[in-house]
Amino acid sequence: MNRLTADDDLFLKLHALYGNALVNQLAWRFDEPVDPVVLERFHAHLAHGFLARRVRTTAVPFARPWWVPAAQSIPLTAQADTVPEDGVLDWFFDQSRVDFDPSVGRVWRLSSAPTDTGGMLLSLVTSHVGADGGAVLYAVGDALDRLDSGAPVDIATSSGRLVGDLPSTGLYRRHFADALGQLRAAAKGIRAAVAARDVQEPARNPRPAEPALDLPDRHTAASLVVEVGLAEWNTVAAAHQGTANGLMVGVAVGILGCTGRIADGAEVRVDIPHSMRLPDDPRGNATTGLPIAVRYRAGELTDLVQVRAAIKKAARAYADPATTPALQHLQPVQMMLPKFVLDRFSRTAKAPECLCTNLGETGQTVASFAGVRARSVLMRPVVCTNDTELFRRVEVGLNLSWSSDGETVTLAVTGADPDRFPTREALRECVAKEFAAWGLHPVFWS
Repeated sequence: MNRLTADDDLFLKLHALYGNALVNQLAWRFDEPVDPVVLERFHAHLAHGFLARRVRTTAVPFARPWWVPAAQSIPLTAQADTVPEDGVLDWFFDQSRVDFDPSVGRVWRLSSAPTDTGGMLLSLVTSHVGADGGAVLYAVGDALDRLDSGAPVDIATSSGRLVGDLPSTGLYRRHFADALGQLRAAAKGIRAAVAARDVQEPARNPRPAEPALDLPDRHTAASLVVEVGLAEWNTVAAAHQGTANGLMVGVAVGILGCTGRIADGAEVRVDIPHSMRLPDDPRGNATTGLPIAVRYRAGELTDLVQVRAAIKKAARAYADPATTPALQHLQPVQMMLPKFVLDRFSRTAKAPECLCTNLGETGQTVASFAGVRARSVLMRPVVCTNDTELFRRVEVGLNLSWSSDGETVTLAVTGADPDRFPTREALRECVAKEFAAWGLHPVFWS
């Protein structure tokens, strides 16, 4: 049985509390339309593939929920009205407005729209309950491979075979065995947490209460998409003795500093997702986070040598249980907490101050649909519209997502602090200023 991981379980409980507060989006821009028959076939492969999963629960205490193939999927949405060039970003964001239901498998949606220049936009929005970025890319890659090869729509021979199924016999025996295993894992985790009680993670900076702008009760986070030549990006990184990943972190710290949210000389906590996915891995979420501390100096570029050293140090620390923070060891305990307890904890929980996700050269693997290649491919987390006071309470900051097609870097930037990034224009001003400081020449999506 393919049991939910601790991350799956956490996202499931957060979904019950907040709905679709955060979703992932894989987006394509084509200069020519993709045949509707091809899109329908692609949708059918996805509906029988790795994303097509739903949650089953049991009344056996402490036994984990598990994944089975989805009972249904959201149909392909093909918009007839064209999208103007200056409405592309808004159209992509609009696709995040969807109600997911993990209990039946409605955890992803594929939608398309023509552009007024004769091209096409395509969006795949996925719930974080059932898939992290790596899972989405795996599912899409498998669907595209089957599309190109003419393979039949089938669960048994596609990535859908990894989702799992309901055993025909011995179900309760399996649940009791899993419950016992979870109790053992919790006891082991508590012992490890006690042993690691002195291990400290980088601290986050508290969000200043001022300024508090006069804003509506509901807020939509400011978001941008920026393109830069990969050769230019790598040249700038190398000139500062850094890496492509380190330059993303450096740019992020500079953008956050531009707003005045962090003080000169302060250390910014930057969280960097790190994939733990293995070949034929059935997990929906298989990612851990590496937190690092990066010093911000007003008027100066981030020290990429220090960033590089901090990332290496964090990776070594998380590879050793003795230097892994106590909270990481308590994941089996977290899974045992009922939703009402998590609800109380969530009232004091904080969002990342600065989140930097490197998805690598994703564009090369998922860019072509039956011979039609996308001009641009983007993958990003989308912070959905929510209460303005919720954004303030959780102290959400800045998210960056980096990907490349081998020629162009596509950087998705989301400024979710409503008082520092009240509009897309305010965010763009900070991004443009920081890119200019590094000598980078960005091209902004409309």
